[in-house]
Amino acid sequence: MNAVHDSMARQGLVRPQDGRMIAGVCAGLARRFGLDPWIARLLFVLILFVIPGSQILIYPVLWILMPAEKHEWATTPTPPTTY
Repeated sequence: MNAVHDSMARQGLVRPQDGRMIAGVCAGLARRFGLDPWIARLLFVLILFVIPGSQILIYPVLWILMPAEKHEWATTPTPPTTY
């Protein structure tokens, strides 16, 4: 499973921590393809009307396969102040 997560992360397919509605799948896809998250969500719903039921299967699979975005916190210590 880590190989799949690493592969998707290298391709830029990660579920962001901010801008999520449910799991961040549409927000992650939108970020990867340079779209607004709301446009990705709208396309997701429109495709549901064209191919009924497909997203009900695809969304949970992507939720499992797409890794969550990791925040890199600055860990550099601040220098002590001298008076």
